Amino acid sequence: MVGAIPLDEVDQNRYFSAMAETRKKISAVFYKNDRGEMPVRDWLMELSPDDRKAIGEDIKTVEFGWPIGMPIARPLKNGLYEVRSTLGNGSQARVIFTIYKDKMVLLHGFIKKRQATPLNDMRTAKRRMAKFQ
Repeated sequence: MVGAIPLDEVDQNRYFSAMAETRKKISAVFYKNDRGEMPVRDWLMELSPDDRKAIGEDIKTVEFGWPIGMPIARPLKNGLYEVRSTLGNGSQARVIFTIYKDKMVLLHGFIKKRQATPLNDMRTAKRRMAKFQ
């Protein structure tokens, strides 16, 4: 082989093992309502580019590391989870998601103002999840 170095079997196994670790374990998709709107995407577009980037990086971390725990993600209740992001100004953003057919369905996003997840935000996520489960 000109210009290529053949890999022995051990090297091939290491290469393909490393490649498997860099693949997404789950893929994030936006929840879409009956009108074709994607509320989480719309919410993200209202944020600053830096805040969108921070949240996107955390979602990507979940995609590649699932199952993953604190401080990036944590389970809530009834099949809901949250991605936990710290924004540039120190505020906290949350994206509530569920796992459905090997997809990370992004159901609801909000800026957190108190320690507990607001009941209204939980209801919104549960209502959206119920539409396809």
